Amino acid sequence: MSGSNGSPRDLKAGGSLRGRVRVPGDKSISHRALLFGAIAEGTTTIEGLLPAEDPISTAACLRSMGTTISPIQSGEIVTIEGVGLDGLQEPLEILDCGNSGTTMRLMLGLLAGRQGRHFVLTGDASLRRRPMNRVGQPLSLLGADVRGRDHGNLAPLSVQGQRLRGAVVGTPVASAQVKSAILLAALTAEGATSVIEPAPSRDHSERMLRAFGADLEVGGEMGRHILVRPGATLKGQHVVVPGDISSAAFWLVAGALVPGANITVENVGLNPTRTGILEVLDLMGASVQVLNRRDVAGEPVGDLQVSHGPLKAFQFGEEIMPRLVDEVPILSVAACFCDGESRISGAAELRVKETDRLAVMARQLKAMGADIDEDSDGLTIRGGQSLKGAELDSETDHRVAMSLAVAGLMASGDSRLSRSEAAAVSYPNFWDDLERLRC
Repeated sequence: MSGSNGSPRDLKAGGSLRGRVRVPGDKSISHRALLFGAIAEGTTTIEGLLPAEDPISTAACLRSMGTTISPIQSGEIVTIEGVGLDGLQEPLEILDCGNSGTTMRLMLGLLAGRQGRHFVLTGDASLRRRPMNRVGQPLSLLGADVRGRDHGNLAPLSVQGQRLRGAVVGTPVASAQVKSAILLAALTAEGATSVIEPAPSRDHSERMLRAFGADLEVGGEMGRHILVRPGATLKGQHVVVPGDISSAAFWLVAGALVPGANITVENVGLNPTRTGILEVLDLMGASVQVLNRRDVAGEPVGDLQVSHGPLKAFQFGEEIMPRLVDEVPILSVAACFCDGESRISGAAELRVKETDRLAVMARQLKAMGADIDEDSDGLTIRGGQSLKGAELDSETDHRVAMSLAVAGLMASGDSRLSRSEAAAVSYPNFWDDLERLRC
């Protein structure tokens, strides 16, 4: 299959998909395992860490501040020698977060309380356009000093470490990145900090911080109130990272769409704050079974088996969005093959991801002949028309690249995809796995 060295990749239409696949480790959990291991005392070992560009950016930033982290390689256990809660050193260079919004937003919380030390964070052209005030603003309630372009909204960002104070912080959006940044800052603040979310967001930080020894309580309706008391010592842990359900989503949708398909995705994280994709597949009438349910390092895990069948149109909105925001691109592909009109709303957050994902998916699927309207906060898609092969472009977005790969399988003719290498941000072996599953 072509697509190396930046040349467009040929997407062959037709065929089916069969077999078992194990997707890379969960990106959200991988970031957090690196960050919490760095500020713990003693050694942390991480099994199954995602060896992709975003977690590698997080590790590089931590190394720049004096943390020893072993090389991140596929199949290898990663070892971190923690420096303790206040052991991060002032770096000699600017911290480069690459394309990773999670790295930058969580670093802001991690560094805000490093009193007397100064840090500058930047990233690639895409990341420098993404809003950071959503983290800087609530951190300022704890006394953080974050400055940058556009009144502190855009990188490069400067963090002057301060003595922080505990606070009650109500977040305007349900965002695990915002919440996690505040929790990280709260670990060294003077006095307790409460975070209150408008709706529950993914709770990997809460689960893992407690496992590392933080004094953290989750309460309130649906776990929307999180309380952190400073003073506890974090201790190094052995972390096992489950497969990323956001990466599994491409195979789940492909298995439901492609005639004759039968795929089992092994070892997938089934944290209830992340399983919105399974709820929508159920609305569509997709045949998905959860097998071998188990708990791994405090996170629910299982194997997901999916097979092809007829699919119904679906609708969902902001109430489910925190549980499936990353899966909207692949669900927009699924909607093209559902019987009737599907509607995705409450997804304005997607306009400030690696790309404006609503605009990009509408543009690329229209090139294939999809009947799709772009709205301010979502997409309306009328299924039933066949898609045709086309010249496609990931527009540098990893989730777009993989979504278009699935669309290409279902098209009436072959397509070509520019910048297919973007998939490596979260799924370095995606194109290899696709070839292996094809039959």
